[in-house]
Amino acid sequence: MNTAIARISLPRLIELGGDSLNKLPEVLRSLGSQRPYMICDRLMRDIGVQAKVQQACTNAGVELTDSDVFSDVMPEPTEDSLQPAIRAMAEGSYDGVIALGGGSAIDSAKAIAYLAAKGGRMSDYKVPAICDQPGLPLVAIPTTAGTGSEATQFTIITDADSDEKMLCKGLAFLPQAAIVDYKLSLTVPARVTADTGIDALTHAIEAYVSKRANDFSDQQALAAMKLIAPNLRSAFHDGNNEKAREELMLGSHLAGIAFSNASVALVHGMSRPIGAHFHVPHGMSNAMLLPAVTKYSIPAAVERYAHCAKAMAIVSEETDEQSACDALLLWLEALNKELLVPSPAEFGINKDQFMNKLDIMAEQALASGSPGNNPRVPSEGEMKEIYLELW
Repeated sequence: MNTAIARISLPRLIELGGDSLNKLPEVLRSLGSQRPYMICDRLMRDIGVQAKVQQACTNAGVELTDSDVFSDVMPEPTEDSLQPAIRAMAEGSYDGVIALGGGSAIDSAKAIAYLAAKGGRMSDYKVPAICDQPGLPLVAIPTTAGTGSEATQFTIITDADSDEKMLCKGLAFLPQAAIVDYKLSLTVPARVTADTGIDALTHAIEAYVSKRANDFSDQQALAAMKLIAPNLRSAFHDGNNEKAREELMLGSHLAGIAFSNASVALVHGMSRPIGAHFHVPHGMSNAMLLPAVTKYSIPAAVERYAHCAKAMAIVSEETDEQSACDALLLWLEALNKELLVPSPAEFGINKDQFMNKLDIMAEQALASGSPGNNPRVPSEGEMKEIYLELW
């Protein structure tokens, strides 16, 4: 057992389970929000989930009209993309924010809720700054089983001028409430299911092997792996499998709690520059990297990676540690193949452009701080070698 002191942060209120979306008005009242502003993406608008949330609020006497909704969230939000919502909030006397959607919507809402209260730009608040003073109350409602952002004290916003994915950290970005309703994920396409599911699995694995792991985060990470590993393929192949969707959503949430109270590591550090420079979805770039980074990292944490393989039921509890690690690598490679995760070339990235970005990607990965949490800490040169492996 790790006897070091660990600081644990969670949403104040979590509503968990099918149809928990109906609890939204009650949650808003508990936070003292009578005039919320909603952030979502166009998909939520187009498939009717935005209207469902608005109706639930209207039925409970909470005003939430179309003019109270910003539905133009970008897949990889930039600072500039937040400005229309921030201006609307300044003009509307809003007292809270609802985030509805995947990681981009929730990350955008975190930034908007903070900037609407504090002013400035997100570049003022990126790591190493720590932002603990709260912005406006935020209710996060995830619709994908992946980012865990509804339970984390992080947000990532891109600086469009430098293509840097800015990591912002602190209690300011931890939602006060989360509504985790797996039924909202039933309409998620297979490609998004795969990418977000591997993202969640990466959160759990990295939280467990991180140098910042603690007894609390370990329990959440292991529980997340047990839920995600046996259900990800099922949800990918059959999006209407409610049992798989429910367990994936809970696993994603627990993985978010785990890494928010430990950290992510090398996969995420190297993934963000790929996303920023080549517009690869975050979960997909994690998936591209996970086998290669795991292979690189195992020698420094054989016991921990073996625990991962056993928690995921890839091997039995009696399997020796090195054999368990070998099986974990084979399983991750097979998962990527079955879930049709592309290589950078298959995604459409130009090889010369990728090679020309190796130096800046390695520099930005190192500057994020995440590689320093890895059990085996790489040099910039070693990160460039891992990037090259992806081809």
